[in-house]
Amino acid sequence: MEGLTLRVEHLQNENGKLQNLFQEKSNINEDIRQEVSRLSSENSVCRCDLHLRVHPKQTPALPKEYLGMLEYKREDEARLIQNIITDLKPKGVAVNVIPTLPAFILFMCVRHADYLNDDNKLKSLMNRIIQGVKKVVLAHQKDVESLSFWLSNTYQLLNCLKQYSGEEQFLKQSTPRQKKNCLQNFDLSEHRQILSDLAIQIYHQLISVMQKTLTPAIVPGMLEHESLQGISSMKPTGFRKRSSSLYNDSETYSISSILQELSVFYSAMSHHGMEQSLTKQAVKQLFFLIGATTFNQIMLRKDMCSCRKGMQIRCNISYLEEWLKENELQSCGAIDTLRPLAQAAWLLQVNKSTDEDAKEIAEKCTELNPVQIVKILNSYTPIDDFEKRVTSSFVRQVQSFLQEYEGATQLMLDTDYRFQVTFPFYPSSTALESLQVPSSLNLEFLTRI
Repeated sequence: MEGLTLRVEHLQNENGKLQNLFQEKSNINEDIRQEVSRLSSENSVCRCDLHLRVHPKQTPALPKEYLGMLEYKREDEARLIQNIITDLKPKGVAVNVIPTLPAFILFMCVRHADYLNDDNKLKSLMNRIIQGVKKVVLAHQKDVESLSFWLSNTYQLLNCLKQYSGEEQFLKQSTPRQKKNCLQNFDLSEHRQILSDLAIQIYHQLISVMQKTLTPAIVPGMLEHESLQGISSMKPTGFRKRSSSLYNDSETYSISSILQELSVFYSAMSHHGMEQSLTKQAVKQLFFLIGATTFNQIMLRKDMCSCRKGMQIRCNISYLEEWLKENELQSCGAIDTLRPLAQAAWLLQVNKSTDEDAKEIAEKCTELNPVQIVKILNSYTPIDDFEKRVTSSFVRQVQSFLQEYEGATQLMLDTDYRFQVTFPFYPSSTALESLQVPSSLNLEFLTRI
């Protein structure tokens, strides 16, 4: 019995030891779990930090910087010329915003050929451009719209070749970026001369077409149509019609007809982005034609030599002068070309009887030579009762005051005379790198560089 009791006590002691051991093991496991939890937490933070380091926040891509050049393949050269020159319509949507866009596109192609230092490609392109413009001008040699459009673009291309030539005289107004865009490898001065000659040719063709259209209206409008009655009603109110359909055969030309034609021409040149200096030269040439044609009719027709006609001519000249002011063209010198006509009109109105009158005529008619003055005096035909014929003694008196005159003695003015046209250099502020080729031009084979 005593042995059994000892056995039970021993088992109880062993059980107590096992419970203590189990408790210690549980404590160790708890410590391990806490350590694992801590390490897991730290590991998670590390992974997150590592993720942030490996995958940084995405930033927007910077826009591509263009160089202001257009690339094309040699086999596409013919298509380029056809689409941008020979088949291009001046009134197309693509060229409404920048009328001289074709010139800029062509020059950007020239720049890329220069960038590649490809002599054959560059020469071929320049020759094709020149031949293409000649072809389209010949095909539309009677069309004011086409001629003014290609005169503007030829002039712009010429200015581009100068502005980006790298020559110091053409760099003064260029921006740093434009200076950076200058041609690097080739001197195109010979091609500039060819383009200049071509521009002169187009200009004179444009002048011829405008003169041919305007001429039929000059004599009726300036001399034959009675504009003195109801003068205020003669002033034109709008210029919307094209010159080819302005008049019917039954209608009479008037000063309004002349002003309307001038406005059609001016609108065409302005719409196609022609440089103002060139527009002014064209307007001056047209005014010279008006003045010379009208003046010659006075020399030829006695029925045009009266005080009333003198008043009418001066009235019509004032309309022409007002037209210049409305279009801000006073500085083009056009009104100066009408001086002989204005002095002839004054001579028809002034008193022509006393010695003082004769002296005044000799002093004030500085734009007329003695032959022309005497012709007007001898042709003077009174219409109203208060007018008197010019006596032969008065004519001789005027001639005596003109004895010392030295100069031309022709009776008529040369209506075919042309003022020398000039093409001043005008740098463009347009940034080549900002230009884009409209899809409507069908130039998808060009690559913007």
